[in-house]
Formats: sequence, structure tokens, C-alpha cells
Amino acid sequence: MSAADAAPAPPLRARLEVALPGRVAAGVSLARLGRWRIGGPVDLVVTPDSVADVARAVAILADSGVRWTAIGEGSNILFDSAGHRGVILRIGPDLARYRADPATGEIEAEAGIWVPCFVRRTLTLGLAGCVHAIGIPGMLGGLVAMNGGSQRRGIGDAVVEVTAVDPAGRLKHFARAACDFAYRASVFQRNGAVVVAARFRYAPADPAALRREAIAIMAERRRKFPSRLPNCGSVFVSDPALYATLGPPGAAIEAVGLKGTRAGGARISPVHANFIVNEGGASSDDVLALIALARARVLAATGIAMRSEVLHLPPDGPLRAAHEKAEATAA
Repeated sequence: MSAADAAPAPPLRARLEVALPGRVAAGVSLARLGRWRIGGPVDLVVTPDSVADVARAVAILADSGVRWTAIGEGSNILFDSAGHRGVILRIGPDLARYRADPATGEIEAEAGIWVPCFVRRTLTLGLAGCVHAIGIPGMLGGLVAMNGGSQRRGIGDAVVEVTAVDPAGRLKHFARAACDFAYRASVFQRNGAVVVAARFRYAPADPAALRREAIAIMAERRRKFPSRLPNCGSVFVSDPALYATLGPPGAAIEAVGLKGTRAGGARISPVHANFIVNEGGASSDDVLALIALARARVLAATGIAMRSEVLHLPPDGPLRAAHEKAEATAA
């Protein structure tokens, strides 16, 4: 990611349109790019359709000095209602090439493949180790960057190598050890590189058994998680100390009496308290107010400060943890 105070000037747009014809759009509503359906306009959105195009776009953006942010599905991002002055580099479904070798259990996949689609392919091939991610909405690149998963597991468990474009536009390869995977974290959250592909290795298993496990996981997700209203999934990261005190974040938020609490058009879900839903017309400030309230109440009850999984993109700055913005707004 690159940062500067200037907004995109016409020459930058022209350079991007020459390099990526048909792949540059201006004034796009960020509400269309995120699962909360919240957000104002952004100056430019660039949607590459190849790894080479990602590198080409990043090199141009780096040279321009204009602020830019790479996203995938936007499934864990709260876009600001005021919009964003800068460029969004969207790694979308056009970047979804895939190759599997059932004999070795290795799969190579680009960052724009839809996670449930990727998982279903591993099930069909009889490869175990990825079924925990079956119901996670989002693109594979974002899941790798945050080491996302469920059941306290992460997609990074099976990574062999990650291919990423560094902030200067150079293609680089990261062996698993260099990825520095931890719980819901990786080096890609710190080094500014854009994940464009990854190679995984999985163990063989019975496809029918894997499908049964996937069906059970999806049934449990439908039972526990809200799906009717726009939301970004889990808001807070599970913390071992909190888990030992009040349980996972949803249980902790419920224990302090906030399940179902509203702020404007946003609401802490009455189905699962670690979800915040948009009941209609919610603003980013509404969501941030609920994040700040939940964090403060749980901190007062336990002495433990919850961290958000969700990131916030402000009008004039880089992505950062939503709880940081929420606290600054509440102060």
C-alpha cells in the first residue's frame, strides 16, 4: 500500500487506462464493493484481470505517489460513508486461474477465486484441510493475507508458497516460513504486498466424508450466523484470555447486555452478537459507535480489550483496524 495526501490527477487516470484498458472506473460508490453496503464515492477503482496487470498497476500507482488500497471482496472492510480520496485496486473474479495436481495434493490458485468455490474444488478432489473455510465469503487472496478460516484454523496451515506484488510493483515469492502466519495475521498485513496467487498442499481423504463435513459446517453456520441483512461477518477476533473468562466475542458481548443494541441503522445482531448488521441506511459512524460500545463494555467487565477483525477505510488515510477508528471517534 502507498500513501500520499494528493487525490488522483487526470494524468494518473489516463496512464492507468492506457495500461489497463477498460479496467478503470471513476466515482464508484464504495457501498457496491463491501458486504455492509456502506460507503461513499471513491476517486478511482482499478480491476486488473491478470497477475501482470496487478504488477503494472501497482508500479504506476507507486510512481504517482497517490494513495491506493488493495481489496478483494471487501468482506471485512467498513468503508467510510464520506467515501475515499484515492485509488482502490480491486482483485476480483477475473483473477481466478486455478491448477490442481491430485497426485501430489498441490493446488495453485489466483487471488480472485471465490473462497467457497476453492473449497468445493478441494472436496471434489478428495483433499482434506480446507473444509473449515467452506462458508467464508470473500476472495482467496484476502483470506491468505489475514490467514482467515474458522474453527480456530487458518488457510495458511496448508500454504507452500505465496506470490505477491510488492509496493514497487515487483513480483515476489514467499515461502511459507516467510509469510509469518499467526492467528488471523500474516506478513502481508504489514509489508504492503498484494497477494496475487498461492500454492497449497493438502492430504488425501474420502470425498464423501469431506462433503458430509462441509454440509454439517454449513448447517451450523446457517443456524448460528445472520445472513438476511448486510454484514461483514465476525467483527472481533477471538482472544484466548477472553475465551477463558466469558467465552468468544459474541458470548462476551451478549454477557454485557448488548445483543440487539442499535445505533442509527446498524444493530448488534440478535442472532449472533459478534455480527453487526445494516438494517437499512446505516452509516459507517453507526457501525463504529457499536464497535466502540461493545469494546468498552467488555473491557470494563473483563479488563480485556477486544481487537476487531474488521478494517476501516477512512476518507483520507490507509486501512486500519476498525476498533482504532471507533475509539478515536468515541473519545
